Amino acid sequence: MATVRRVRRVIRKFDPWTVFKVSLLFHLVFAAATLIGLLLMWSLVERAGIPASLDQFLITISLVDEGSVFFDNGSRFIRVAIFFSVVFGAAMILLSTLAAVIYNLTSDVVGGVEVVMLEETLQVPAPAIPGPPDPGPDTSPEDSAEMPTLAN
Repeated sequence: MATVRRVRRVIRKFDPWTVFKVSLLFHLVFAAATLIGLLLMWSLVERAGIPASLDQFLITISLVDEGSVFFDNGSRFIRVAIFFSVVFGAAMILLSTLAAVIYNLTSDVVGGVEVVMLEETLQVPAPAIPGPPDPGPDTSPEDSAEMPTLAN
């Protein structure tokens, strides 16, 4: 049998150092996954010949001079992706840590955020305490034989 009761909790503080560490770990994983995805996408696009056909299209409509290559290779693409992932990650880490500090300052004035949760407790019935064994209905004291002793 489970009983449920409502519990009120107030979140008053976030440790900025902990927010920084968690945010750093989250954004490192996010940046690595994004870069791996972009590398896979670029290799698929390059194998399909899309950059060369885009270069030819840009030459055809006179946006690029004859002989120049706009999409030369993936190195520029990778450098730009790495640059933006580092800048984005650093900005998000800074902003999340700053948000934790601002929350701590305002929670001193406002009192924090109150969260109502349901707490479930299980009530396990107590095990029965074993008593003396029941001799059963088919055994009677007349049927039981006494053991002889050597003390006589």
